[in-house]
Amino acid sequence: MTKPFVFCHMLISLDGKITGKYMETPEGERAGDFFYQLAFGQAPFYKNQGWLSGRKTTDDNFTFYQEPELPEKFPEVPDGDFITETGRKIYYISIDPSGKLGWQKNTITYRDTTATVIEVLTEKVSDQYKAFLRQRNIPYLIAGQKQIDPQLTLEKLQQYFALDSVMLGGGGLLNWSFIEAGVCDEVSLVVAPVADGASDSPSVFESGNLSDNQAVAFSLEQVEKQADGTLWLRYSVKK
Repeated sequence: MTKPFVFCHMLISLDGKITGKYMETPEGERAGDFFYQLAFGQAPFYKNQGWLSGRKTTDDNFTFYQEPELPEKFPEVPDGDFITETGRKIYYISIDPSGKLGWQKNTITYRDTTATVIEVLTEKVSDQYKAFLRQRNIPYLIAGQKQIDPQLTLEKLQQYFALDSVMLGGGGLLNWSFIEAGVCDEVSLVVAPVADGASDSPSVFESGNLSDNQAVAFSLEQVEKQADGTLWLRYSVKK
């Protein structure tokens, strides 16, 4: 099967961090505005049909570490994926291997963009959590036994939701897992001309315990400088 075009699009500080106090500075905010326009604006460079983030990124920005309201009694949950028709033009795809996110509704709003939620789960997720998602009309995909399979995730997104372009949007562990799996086509870095020196902030790429820590090379495709000193770097990923 084929897969969507995948671009990893990240706002980073001058020292490669994806979160931190630098984002609250005027330089960080201007770079953030440029970052948004590239993938979500009125005339975006990327034709973003859905953006994909990890559980911690989702909790930090949308579900805020709320516990899921799991039902005590629920109808039998069929095996496999749960697909709903939403009619949305854009989706928020949340990687949630263990089924922990406490969704209150089936949409999220990021600035001026409202997107329908899709959960990506593993086979170890309980029927109780799946019933919780079904009650909220949140579609979900099963993509792996104990760990998320990036290739299968993308194949199912294209098959069931007709996605041809997907943005990979962090955190660092998720970004690197898709790079290592060979399914990320391009990396787009918006570099804010500011840093805060925080040693505990995550970087754009981070390897986890399951990574084999092999180096991956990139080919520089474009460098664009903004008037305020923000840089936009585009790389293709060498396979």
